[in-house]
Amino acid sequence: MWKLSIGRLDDWTMVIGCDWPRTCSVAGGTINFSRSRVHAQMTALLSTFMSSLCADNITRQLEELTLLKCSLLHGEELSFIPPSNDSERWQTLLDAYPGEPSHSSHLGYPESAAKVQVKSSGIPLRFEVQIPSDYGAPGTVAAWSEEPAAMVAVRGDQISRADQERWQRVVRECAAEVVDSEYPVYELMSSLLLRLHEAETTLTSMTEQEDMSISSPNPAHSESIYHALLTSHHLVSPSKRRNLQSWSSQLSISGFAKVGYPGIIYCEGLQRNVEEFVANIKAMQWLALKVRFVEPLPSGGVVGGPAEDKDRKRWTEFEKVGEVVQEMKKLRRDNYVVEMGIGSAGT
Repeated sequence: MWKLSIGRLDDWTMVIGCDWPRTCSVAGGTINFSRSRVHAQMTALLSTFMSSLCADNITRQLEELTLLKCSLLHGEELSFIPPSNDSERWQTLLDAYPGEPSHSSHLGYPESAAKVQVKSSGIPLRFEVQIPSDYGAPGTVAAWSEEPAAMVAVRGDQISRADQERWQRVVRECAAEVVDSEYPVYELMSSLLLRLHEAETTLTSMTEQEDMSISSPNPAHSESIYHALLTSHHLVSPSKRRNLQSWSSQLSISGFAKVGYPGIIYCEGLQRNVEEFVANIKAMQWLALKVRFVEPLPSGGVVGGPAEDKDRKRWTEFEKVGEVVQEMKKLRRDNYVVEMGIGSAGT
């Protein structure tokens, strides 16, 4: 009696026992151990086993990439990065998902692991994600979620080394939040896109303030400032949060969103911009959304606002009601939220 051990595939070891040259049974079939047929039959069995593992891993990867792709907003893009023609193979498989990988494409399985880039139009910075070829096998998702930052690179044609290092720190910060996640790639990229839109908003705010100081030196010709307050049962969705970031940038809106339970949104800007911002919010699906008010600021403010607001971040997020009250106190508008039953004057 002798044993033949064939490699180690994750936690599986294929062991065959038999009396030469008799036949023997193994998982997947019966092998005739004549010397002339051993090599061919074992190669075929091993190939079938490997193909099954490969298909399972690719299916799991495509599932998560599809989840990420479907969550992208207008202007955001996910694409595969070469080498060779593997980017085409991966793209074909993703487009065909949830079809079976083995039947989705005449190109066959990709020879290299998936590497994708995620970016937003108009922002000169992108994220590149290297997904291990065995991602999706038992234990590999948990292992990736423990150190995903090592798999994500920050790229940009016009960013400085200091900015790149700063963004790599952001990647590590966001990665720490997705440990033990069931879908770490999706969760990490959603967080990074949100941070990317925050950076875009800040940059846009600085540019607009410079343009305003040149083109609108006379306040008499400036438009009135409106503000609005909305509440909802909750604000959790990464897509909604990114939408708020994007719209605030496009419409030159200042304000904040309180995420979690309850959801609170406060904004200020030109009347037409505030009204469009509120209309965009109402067009999304919400649970118990209430528009508390859309009205002019009592002071009849003009573009640019009070001096103490000039250095205030264009759009930000809070997690606690107390932070909302404190922010409104800084703006001397805390009565608006307190009178609505949001927090208290002593918060």
